[in-house]
Amino acid sequence: MAHGTPTSSSGIEAFYTRIRHGHAPTPEQLADLTRRYQAIGGTSPLAQHTADQVAGLAATLEATSPGAYDVRYGSKFEPPLLEEAATAFREEGYERVVGLVLAPHSSTMSTDQYMDRARLALGESVELIAIGAWYRTPGFLELIAQRVLDAMATIAPSRYDTTEVLFSAHSLPMKILELGDTYPEQLHESAKIAAELAGVRSFDVAWQSAGRTPDPWLGPDILDVLRDKGAKGFTDVVSCPIGFVSDHLEVLFDVDIEAQSVAREVGLNLVRTASLNDDPAFLAVLARVVKTAAK
Repeated sequence: MAHGTPTSSSGIEAFYTRIRHGHAPTPEQLADLTRRYQAIGGTSPLAQHTADQVAGLAATLEATSPGAYDVRYGSKFEPPLLEEAATAFREEGYERVVGLVLAPHSSTMSTDQYMDRARLALGESVELIAIGAWYRTPGFLELIAQRVLDAMATIAPSRYDTTEVLFSAHSLPMKILELGDTYPEQLHESAKIAAELAGVRSFDVAWQSAGRTPDPWLGPDILDVLRDKGAKGFTDVVSCPIGFVSDHLEVLFDVDIEAQSVAREVGLNLVRTASLNDDPAFLAVLARVVKTAAK
């Protein structure tokens, strides 16, 4: 399961309305989101990247466990919706379904919502094996660490003492903390392990892509952190959006355009780690996640 994205400019309003639980966006809100999509080419590549990941996971599982898995995709906000896939499994007589969200960290207000919707659609006759946070799966943080090292390699070693790696994930409303949600701790832990694996000298964490609502969201925001790094004398920042597994709006606009603009303003050289997308090594990690859960 994944978030989903409109596949054409004409679908942005309907997509935005679903995100807002049936409430249509204001003209200003729609114009702002449309502007962001236009800045990265009109639509997000997320749909294709997700399709490639789903197909790659299916092929990886088939190669190692022939005939054992039927892999299907369901989106939270864009057809095919996850309820459609879940209902099909139920109607076809499946008894056990493994639920995997393409996000390494879990939260009551993100991945848990996918599972709740899937569980409801599957009904009581189907067992849902819900996968929570999977960033500790062997191989995942090693992949992240290698991407950090690849990005560091574009920076002159003489500047490493003034270089920092900044790990980020999608912000969520702060009210998740009242529920005892461990989402923030998961980000800090995964960042710490990845930094240790990469052997980086200095790292920090930030939140990005907060929603435009009156409620306070988790911080500090990546834009504020970048301004702070510039004021503290850093020369270079490696941005690692560790909470995302493919190129999409929150990476291509929020980091590559918005954060990059702030970095230039404060005199920072900002380089981003390459996204995982359909890297075979990443697909092998996902297959490991599924097999472990299925056992």
